[in-house]
Amino acid sequence: MSDLFPVPFATLVDRMIRELAVKKAVYDLRRWNFFQADPAVDLSLDIHGRRAATPFGPAAGPHTQLAPNIVLAWLAGARVIELKTVQVIDDLDIARPCIDMGGGAVGWNIEWSQELGLVQSLEEYVKAAMLIEIARAEGLAPGLDATVFDMSVGYDLAGIRSPAVRAFLDGMKDARAIVEKLRAEIPDAHARLRDLAFPTALASSVTLSTFHGCPPQEIEAIAAHLMTEVGLDVVVKLNPTLLGKTDLEAILHDRLGFTDVEVPPETFETDATWAEVTGIVERLGALAERAGRRFGVKFTNTLLVRNVRDFFPAGTPVAYLSGRPLHVLAIELVRRFRDQFGDRFPVSFSAGIDAENFADAVALGLKPVSVCSDLLIGNGYAKGADYLAALVARMKGLGADDLEVFALKAFGAADEALAGLDLAPERAAACRAALAGGDPRAAAGAAFGAWVSAALILNSRRHADRVLDDPRYRRDATVVPIESSGATLGLLDCEMCGHCVTVCPNAAVFRFDLPPEAIPLDRLVSGRYAVHIERVGELAVARRQQIGIFADLCNACGNCTVACPEIGAPHEVKPVFFGGRAAWDGQPNRDGLLIERIPEGLRILGRTAGDAVTVERRDDGSLRYAGEGFDLTFPSIDGLLDASGSTIGPVDLGRMRQMLALTDAVTAPKSLNWVSVALS
Repeated sequence: MSDLFPVPFATLVDRMIRELAVKKAVYDLRRWNFFQADPAVDLSLDIHGRRAATPFGPAAGPHTQLAPNIVLAWLAGARVIELKTVQVIDDLDIARPCIDMGGGAVGWNIEWSQELGLVQSLEEYVKAAMLIEIARAEGLAPGLDATVFDMSVGYDLAGIRSPAVRAFLDGMKDARAIVEKLRAEIPDAHARLRDLAFPTALASSVTLSTFHGCPPQEIEAIAAHLMTEVGLDVVVKLNPTLLGKTDLEAILHDRLGFTDVEVPPETFETDATWAEVTGIVERLGALAERAGRRFGVKFTNTLLVRNVRDFFPAGTPVAYLSGRPLHVLAIELVRRFRDQFGDRFPVSFSAGIDAENFADAVALGLKPVSVCSDLLIGNGYAKGADYLAALVARMKGLGADDLEVFALKAFGAADEALAGLDLAPERAAACRAALAGGDPRAAAGAAFGAWVSAALILNSRRHADRVLDDPRYRRDATVVPIESSGATLGLLDCEMCGHCVTVCPNAAVFRFDLPPEAIPLDRLVSGRYAVHIERVGELAVARRQQIGIFADLCNACGNCTVACPEIGAPHEVKPVFFGGRAAWDGQPNRDGLLIERIPEGLRILGRTAGDAVTVERRDDGSLRYAGEGFDLTFPSIDGLLDASGSTIGPVDLGRMRQMLALTDAVTAPKSLNWVSVALS
């Protein structure tokens, strides 16, 4: 079952608007990390007949299963949102930890599907679309309005035909009922937003996630069903094993040096072959034309490998490889696909994209170019703006004002591409002249599309050759583990590097301020004639800024663990805060605090190693502290000796003091985080 507990829509809206006003940020992403349009270049492109303002998006994965994730990617410039894969089995029990980016630009994972139920997933995606519309209304994306949502489903025909999956697909096509439900949940303080024209037709395309081992005939049958029975444009995501065992290992082992990465031999026997896929593509392309739909392919799925790492739970036999080595494999497949089919079918791409190769991938005409692994390291979501800024700079340097002209110029293949067209000499001469500073589109006229298509094929060949020879993709340059400080991670006062904050795909890790002072660790002891306080020690707070974990959005994926330079897991060691009873009751084995409003003030529930206590801070200044064997009331925090109530044995007051200090910190008037907004 999922450890995720989606944030209520009212809280999402309230935090967005308040945080914009107070911190010039949304969900802790600062406004300077939002991508800004450059009027000198047009980054828009066609995605299955719908316009998207940029070619960038998060890949279907950990960044696209919750509404705030999707909004963060959008703010950083993503305009093609590949939603996380859903399937009929929507109560998966995924082992934890499940994401390991400890290799730097190489990743391994053991998670593959949406962790929420189908009904929850649908509502999260509707929330995301509505929040994006609110962000647009607040002026956060001038000139970058057009956004495309692309669904992802798996893994067999029976499941996709099920009523539950069909209801999900239909809901994405027509979300009016959910939109109206959520519209009514917008807080009164932001009632003006209720009148926005929120989108209701969220998606008209779907990417079929062909899981490793999915039979070729099943792939074809699912795609045909989605096009003809459900009425969707379809992209089939293909596996890197299409290269075949010999060629894949020649690239992975011999060229790149990943000799320690082994693909189980049986994978090549169960995955579709190149010959099988080319037949599928031809038939589905013809079917799409007859049905009035669009069909394309995606390169690639992750690579199934034997698990030789000790990061994942014991007994994990296989893992899925991503990152830079996958980029080389996937680009080789793009080359072969283009050599086979030319530019007849649109190709989307997700494999080892980063700021250095994003523009190259766009120049291949890949659409969208989506990212996962690189967003799990470094600056996380903020990298989106970096990808697009690099693309804009490259386009301006070449004098290209749109993506098609950029494709002509990016790899210097325009002249060779032109030679393959049957153009009159004077028209060809005009095209060549336009490359130097004119308008290639006007010069080529009706032949412009064919010219670009020819260039895309040549670009694919040239880029494939380059990445095979580029040393940055080799193992010795790619696997760079994070350097450990050797220190043990503690509850408070870590190095505050912030890596855990930026790499969390769910935005569950946050900063908060805690006054740097000593918190007394004492206990209340009943003496022979009176009670007294016995000092045990103190919890020194050296740094004002601290790290907290919002349990509702933390699924213990483990990515913060590998990003942390200290020894320990932030999601286990740092203060954990629950946003509501659902998360508190749903994760009974997780330590942390739940802060609730009660008529008398605040109630704080604390859990440590299964031992639960309650602290009530009342508006009159009094405190109630209760747990196993005690139930005490104090007139104030300074009147602990005047306790009244029942007690057996010493009572740990230090625990109460820590709970109160942490509560004061995350609910302070100027504090804006998931906990404080949920309480307001």
